[in-house]
Amino acid sequence: MTFVQDIESSFVKGSSIVLKDEKVPLLAHKRASFGSSVFNLSCTIVGAGIMSLPAAIKVLGVIPGVILIIIGGFLTEASIEFLIRFSDASCSFSYSSVMEDAFGKIGKFLVQLCVVINNIGTCIIYLIIIEDVLSGSTTSSGVHHPGVLEDEFGQQWWTGRAFVLFVLTLFAFMPLIWCKRIDSLRYTSAVAVALAVLFIVVVIAITAFKLVEGTIQEPAWFPVIKSFESFWNLFTAVPVLVCAYLCHFNVHPIQNELKDPSQMQAVVRTSLSLSGIVYLLTGLFGFLLFANSTASDILSNFDTDLGVPYSSLLNNIVRVSYAGHIILVFPVIFYSLRLNFDGLMFRHARPLATENWRFVFVTFILMSVILYGAIFIPSIWQAFEFTGASSGSLLLFIFPASIVLKDRHGIATTKDTILAFFLILVAVLADVIAIYSNVRSLIPTPS
Repeated sequence: MTFVQDIESSFVKGSSIVLKDEKVPLLAHKRASFGSSVFNLSCTIVGAGIMSLPAAIKVLGVIPGVILIIIGGFLTEASIEFLIRFSDASCSFSYSSVMEDAFGKIGKFLVQLCVVINNIGTCIIYLIIIEDVLSGSTTSSGVHHPGVLEDEFGQQWWTGRAFVLFVLTLFAFMPLIWCKRIDSLRYTSAVAVALAVLFIVVVIAITAFKLVEGTIQEPAWFPVIKSFESFWNLFTAVPVLVCAYLCHFNVHPIQNELKDPSQMQAVVRTSLSLSGIVYLLTGLFGFLLFANSTASDILSNFDTDLGVPYSSLLNNIVRVSYAGHIILVFPVIFYSLRLNFDGLMFRHARPLATENWRFVFVTFILMSVILYGAIFIPSIWQAFEFTGASSGSLLLFIFPASIVLKDRHGIATTKDTILAFFLILVAVLADVIAIYSNVRSLIPTPS
């Protein structure tokens, strides 16, 4: 029996407890099922990064790409297992508090700061993607990709970037982000997963049709290395695949509401398996469909003739289903953003869910920042740079591994220590590659 289960029977409805200077809502309120927890965690994992997987497989080749997706899932499961095990040992109910147990106030601060940076950047990226789908986008080279609204109605004042984002925020995002319990998002998360499946089914159907017609090129099973530049490009795809499963900031909120907290590891395995299947199918069939013309964001490929019947309709189904998926993923990411931002700004205040005025204030502040960023940041890639390569890998691998190496409660095995060192090595490698790649992209190539 875990610590969470031990104390659950000790309190009556309506009370709260204080642990490590952190007030925790009454655990008897928990009623989240196994299925709803799987949907919420899967929804956290499968977000915008899915669109970059076909391009990563194009760089690496099918076999190395598939292997890295699978390895990334196993490494993520290991890092989450570290978090859950050391949370039980330290009686911690959040990612920040287990880091506080290991490294003091600075550990708690670093986790909360990284979650805020990562999730604000992710939310901005989501809004930019949806705006690109609906209103269109223009690349740095001047190529214009029309959006769904522009395809149907032409360029109008009400199809512009700012107006579309404002309307979406007002009528789509704002109604979804007021939930004080993450389990309240179980139905929208289930629909989000269904929309991701719809996206994959359509891509598979188009690919199968073209395979039958014989218009699909044979894929590159292994990378083609012709120069030092092509060799270096192999490493730029590694962070995309290895860091695709980031969901750690929502593990504790989901476990805290789970009826049986001992099921959390099973929830994690099920969610990672489901997400891994989504990633493998998207990466493989997306790359098969577009081959060498696969864009860094595969959604950009769905604005031209696909060479199949009803191509325009299928393009719109793919783009709208994915936009709907992103809209429903947004509140799951926003949930942890709001909690951690509140933890940074109001460290000694009562739990956020118990103070309506603060809950409303924090929500409006964060949505204003996200909306402003999405309107004025011109491209998704600048938003990715804003998010920062390091915050994701810190949350995914470095912090959980550091907790193991610190081992304040003497529960780490030799195997845990070796794996923790390996996770840090993978994270540092991914960070160095991503940062170096960003710096290189800023340096103009000589003509």
